[in-house]
Amino acid sequence: MNETEIIEKLLEGDEEFKKVYSEHRELDEVVKKLEDKENLTLDDEVEDKRLKKNKLSLKDRTETRINKLKNK
Repeated sequence: MNETEIIEKLLEGDEEFKKVYSEHRELDEVVKKLEDKENLTLDDEVEDKRLKKNKLSLKDRTETRINKLKNK
């Protein structure tokens, strides 16, 4: 099973994975919009870093679940 198939399987049957995966995608959009601004204020930069840390944490959680299924 390849990674795309694993993700699809987890999205169909694992509510926790689905929630984390969706949150990661939503944060990705927010970060992109923030980075598209011409001039970031100091508050924007702090928010950008905070969002990226949260996004990374969510990505780590999804990758852990994917790898568990890959290694079975």
